Amino acid sequence: MQELENGVPAGDIDGVVWRKSARSNPSGNCVELAALPGGGFAVRNSRHPEGPALIYTRAEIEAFIGGAKDGDFDDLTT
Repeated sequence: MQELENGVPAGDIDGVVWRKSARSNPSGNCVELAALPGGGFAVRNSRHPEGPALIYTRAEIEAFIGGAKDGDFDDLTT
């Protein structure tokens, strides 16, 4: 299994499928996520697909998504 650290070039992450929200705009200004074989997740900017990826644990992603669903970040988009 590949050992990944924050800042790894996203293009160097082998065998993952990058996904983005259906709410993303057609200009490609999106955040993309990929499930990693070890159970974590990689996050990248779709405008820079070969750029750096941030690596998160399942617990970190669950906390973030839960917070987004609860409205914790709503003030950032208004």
